Amino acid sequence: MSQPPSQPPQGGFGAPQDQPPTGGDGASPDPRSQGGFGAPRSTPPPPAQPPQAPAPQNAPPAGPPQPGYGYPQQPGPYAQPGPYGQPQQPGPYGQPGPYGYGQQPGYGYPPQAPYPGAPGAPGPGGGSKNPFKGKPALVVAAAVAGLLVVGGTVWAVTGGGDDKKPVAEKSPSSSPSVSAPASDAPANPGDGSGDGGEENDDLNAGRKAGEAKVLWYKSAPDAPGSGAEAPGMWITGKTAVKAAYKQLFAFDVGDGKPTWPALTFPQKICAVTPQKTADDKVVIAYMSSSASSAKCNQLQQIDLNTGAKGWTAQIAEGDLFDSTLSVELSITGKTLTVGRSMSGTGYDVASGKKLWDKKKYGTGCYPAGFAGGPKLLAVSSCGAGSSTEHDEVQELDPATGKARWTTKIPKGWRVGHAYSVDPVVLYLTNDAKKTVNITALKGDGTLRSQLKSDDGLAPECGFAILNRDLTGCFGTAADADTVYLPTEAKSGPNEIVAFSLATGKEKWRVKSPGDAAMMPMRTDGTNLIAYVEPSYDSGGRVVSIPTGGGAHTPVKLLQNPAGTANIESGFYSKAVDYVDGRFYISTIRLTGNDEAKEKLMLAYGK
Repeated sequence: MSQPPSQPPQGGFGAPQDQPPTGGDGASPDPRSQGGFGAPRSTPPPPAQPPQAPAPQNAPPAGPPQPGYGYPQQPGPYAQPGPYGQPQQPGPYGQPGPYGYGQQPGYGYPPQAPYPGAPGAPGPGGGSKNPFKGKPALVVAAAVAGLLVVGGTVWAVTGGGDDKKPVAEKSPSSSPSVSAPASDAPANPGDGSGDGGEENDDLNAGRKAGEAKVLWYKSAPDAPGSGAEAPGMWITGKTAVKAAYKQLFAFDVGDGKPTWPALTFPQKICAVTPQKTADDKVVIAYMSSSASSAKCNQLQQIDLNTGAKGWTAQIAEGDLFDSTLSVELSITGKTLTVGRSMSGTGYDVASGKKLWDKKKYGTGCYPAGFAGGPKLLAVSSCGAGSSTEHDEVQELDPATGKARWTTKIPKGWRVGHAYSVDPVVLYLTNDAKKTVNITALKGDGTLRSQLKSDDGLAPECGFAILNRDLTGCFGTAADADTVYLPTEAKSGPNEIVAFSLATGKEKWRVKSPGDAAMMPMRTDGTNLIAYVEPSYDSGGRVVSIPTGGGAHTPVKLLQNPAGTANIESGFYSKAVDYVDGRFYISTIRLTGNDEAKEKLMLAYGK
């Protein structure tokens, strides 16, 4: 479809307010949020009637309206029919959603704390990690939406422009260097020697029949007292690769020995591509310097199997207020997308050649988030501070950056996360109404369904301060017809609920077979692969749940040993994966606590 020509920013989204307040990080809040951190937007209250249903711009005339999209819901187990636009039956979703049906806070509980000891940090053991349990709904909504609203715009005091184009070049002298295991490398270098602590213990001692064994365990490099990021985890046929602070480590999947020497970057790693290419390449971003004004703008391509460094590039600054203080990276097919605070750039992931820029379009629409993977989605904030303020979602052609379709989200609603990009399943928040909504779109961007449930659904979603972290949720999975989401584990085990994407209604549910929460990981053909978290007397487990037919009984694929349950449960902010019969768990945040070596990664297998 055709799009309006790009124009330079002219007020609107990202334009400074008169005497904007300044936060502790030197960045002013999003102009859409007034009256304090996480406060509702200062826009007029929504009309009594539901807003118009979003429809792709410049699209052919739509067919007859579909039930549920601004129309009364059909009778079902979780939505009693009622007057048009009025709340449904009281319950967890008893307030109107963006399309005329009942919703309320509880759909996707607030993010888990970024490090142990932080406000809301979970204690060891299994179960739900909801730091806001029992708190008023307003607090929950502010915690979820406030941070995301702040992430919509970066109020940088630096100029910019496109005079500095990112180009692929040979690695400069400040590029990552190869380093042998040193004092800041994992305490267990992978050769069987360690310098004390858990990695020297016999972690398989007392292992019971039927339990998996610990293949290897790695402690983390030293991090500054303020903490550090440990993003990403990539598994190839022979190598498990993990980033931590300034380094990238590669371990043999079977025995944990280094498959190539650790790479040390000049500055801390600030972003990675969650995905890898078909030939096992990733792109790492690291900071330009150690100064407080440093930018996350240095790119390095890495071969996961060999550790070889490919092309490098420096991300150009955008126009005024379009900063690289924080960026998001993703891979879709052969394209790397780099998202700044108000724009994005596409690169050929193999060569580093710049392909396209995604900038302002239409009436003050600024791209504020990207979600890659099977498809490439862009979320834009439009008309900030005006009576027409709203979000828009587009699917982009990864090769050209052009929009295949554009869908307008009703006023007052904001896209917080993409639970799935193919099919498209979006998590929406409404600050003013203190409510949330989960909406599925068709392949052309038109409405498919809205989920209806009496449960509090609880994927674990991370904090995003400067950018929207659209795909930063653990515990969601989807196939062509169904999305799978975990309920909140209020005490003990929870359930996974399968929702029809055609109707938004529950198809079936299954209870966790353990004493703790069960979280969807991914779909595998006709099965759902899920992780059952450890409890005080049992290790975690990986299960396969049949998604077709009438029985959905979890089948155990791997039972982790009870003897390491305390270590396994100590990965508070975590990434997990199950590949070729092995289960991997790693931290995504280092606390910088010097009292003991921190955990980095743990692998189980038969």
